[in-house]
Amino acid sequence: MSLFAELTNSVNAVRPTRTTLRNYDLPLVVATSLLVAIGILMVYSAAIALADGPRFSNYGRYYFVIRQTLYVGVGLFVAAFVLTLPVEAWQRATVWIFVLTMLLLVMVLIPGIGRRVNGAMRWLPVGPVTFQPSELMKLAALLFTADYTIRKQGQMHSPLRGFLPIAVSLAVVAGLLLKEPDLGAVIVVVAISMGILFLGGINAHIFSGIALFLTSAFALIIWLSPFRTRRIFAYLDPWNPENVLKDSYQLSHSLVAIGRGQWTGVGLGGSVEKLHYLPEAHTDFIVAVIGEELGFAGVLLMIVLFGVVIHRCFEIGRQAIAMERPFGGLVAQGVGIWFGVQSFINIGVCLGLLPTKGLTLPLVSYGGTGIVMNICAVALVLRIDFENRNMMRGVRS
Repeated sequence: MSLFAELTNSVNAVRPTRTTLRNYDLPLVVATSLLVAIGILMVYSAAIALADGPRFSNYGRYYFVIRQTLYVGVGLFVAAFVLTLPVEAWQRATVWIFVLTMLLLVMVLIPGIGRRVNGAMRWLPVGPVTFQPSELMKLAALLFTADYTIRKQGQMHSPLRGFLPIAVSLAVVAGLLLKEPDLGAVIVVVAISMGILFLGGINAHIFSGIALFLTSAFALIIWLSPFRTRRIFAYLDPWNPENVLKDSYQLSHSLVAIGRGQWTGVGLGGSVEKLHYLPEAHTDFIVAVIGEELGFAGVLLMIVLFGVVIHRCFEIGRQAIAMERPFGGLVAQGVGIWFGVQSFINIGVCLGLLPTKGLTLPLVSYGGTGIVMNICAVALVLRIDFENRNMMRGVRS
């Protein structure tokens, strides 16, 4: 027995203190990479026929997939920078990021500065590309709300001192977004902020009252907007002859595409609806093309991958909070809420479960600012996870 003890002590003496713990979260990296790869592939498939139409007749067949690949490259470049910044640096800069993004939202509404596309002013031209401040606001609001929740932790039970200041800030943001108009971005920003406040320990009675107020406010916004009201009624009866060629045109063609796909799809590149029948097939309705070409199996795979990403964000956030790093924990879980809410709305719209709303699918749909900010958000979660693992190494050693 003593000989065994001596051998054990000898092994422990030469064992390195460095653990074999990985520096990154493998499931999060793999799931994110697969979603981005699926996005590039499906943007290529969904947009290849756009050059044959009048709207994009000056573009080549590979225009959108080349730009999507470049946007992913830019996102990876910016993500590499994000990974080098400590979480504390992000916390110190949250107010400045939020204020700067709000100024960008103001600039986009100024005629001559912002660019109008399809009746909406959501883009700022930056040389040969455009920048969408509302996408940056999703991350800015997430960081700002997480920092505010930490700073006001002792006052979250008070409606005036705890909730009112951030409510006013977010109301200004919502007003600017509605002026674009971009109700989808408002919904995502509000969902992220409310989710973080709930996870941060806001008083249950206050939270319930806020939720009731927001529900009433969104209902009023829809009721006062004739085109949004028509969308609701078209969603309730999409096959009505009066709706099929008007307000439910996108929804009806999305349902036709998904119905054609059945279990395994008609084959990659075989979509008929993308041939100028389904509008925005490479952006808002890319799930319909996935459903048509890859079938139920393809859509299910994508949902599973999003489930992995969201689960890992919440798990990394839980670990950070357990290590007394509440800001990083709330940020990671906020990213999970962001991807969860936006993907749920996008997929729900394409499947006819929700009224039509112009929201892209994170990490998958075509878009410059959107894909860059999505990749940066994942990089921020990986940075939080990296610091978690470093702390675990310190404890283990």
